[in-house]
Amino acid sequence: MSDVLDIADLRVQFAGRVDAVRGLSLRVNRGEIHCLVGESGSGKSATALAIMNLLPRTAFWRARHVRVLGQDISGFAEREFAELRGDRLAMIFQEPMSSLNPALTVGTQLLEVLRQHTELKRAAARDWALEMLARVGVSAPDLRMQQYPAALSGGLRQRVMIAMALLCQPDLLIADEPTTALDVTVQAHILRLLVGLKREMGLAMLLITHDLGLVARVADTVSVMYGGEIVETAPVAELFAAPMHPYTKGLLGCVLVPGPRSGPLPNIRGTVPRLPPGFVGCSFRDRCDQASETCHRPVPRRPRPGAGEFACHMAASGAT
Repeated sequence: MSDVLDIADLRVQFAGRVDAVRGLSLRVNRGEIHCLVGESGSGKSATALAIMNLLPRTAFWRARHVRVLGQDISGFAEREFAELRGDRLAMIFQEPMSSLNPALTVGTQLLEVLRQHTELKRAAARDWALEMLARVGVSAPDLRMQQYPAALSGGLRQRVMIAMALLCQPDLLIADEPTTALDVTVQAHILRLLVGLKREMGLAMLLITHDLGLVARVADTVSVMYGGEIVETAPVAELFAAPMHPYTKGLLGCVLVPGPRSGPLPNIRGTVPRLPPGFVGCSFRDRCDQASETCHRPVPRRPRPGAGEFACHMAASGAT
């Protein structure tokens, strides 16, 4: 497999007061679903928006490099990003109703993407849009092209967003909590669809979620994010079988399993911190039962048994 996305030392800062992403590095290979998992506030969505250059104006990002198919896009101007988005890079957002324009029909929005990024004539563009809607399981695509987003169910709107993201056959698809707003049955359909499209089209996919059940079902590789940085990365089976970082262990310990239970529900005490610029040491130390003074020092990255890496003083010393 070859790298479609290669990020080194990505940093995102909001209003000069909060480091939302701190030195993140990851790779996503062709034909791979790489899940970025963690609590709300960990920096997952900020990472995705930085890759797409869609952060709000109060935010600033930089990186040693952000390579897409070997080309470093970190120095691109907004005009170059506009050409890249929807073509080689595409993104599915959490809430499809806020991503689709309520004042335009589905067909108008799909055809606009093709007009911006291809040279297809209108008839050919319409045929391709209809084919893509059918491909992602949208019923009666001719009718849906004429409808406004408000006339569609949540599941259909999300399928339209997936079709729109895939119209130009991108190399990388970023999916930010794509099933959060959907009911459980529709979630399962959307997940099966994404996995099928990954196999069929050879997509590289960065899937952002906090749902470890979803991760277990669809991921090839998992990166666990906390406090703006990746604290552990591993193939999915290895991560679930032998987590190394205390935060990863805490997340997996909070997964509910069927059957009788006594005592309180498992949880990780406290909340994800908002870290100021210049923070040094382990961002998880105030919530970690194994923390010591050592955790105020810069944290080394260490190889995991098998494959992957983790960042923890205490796990490396055998304290966890």
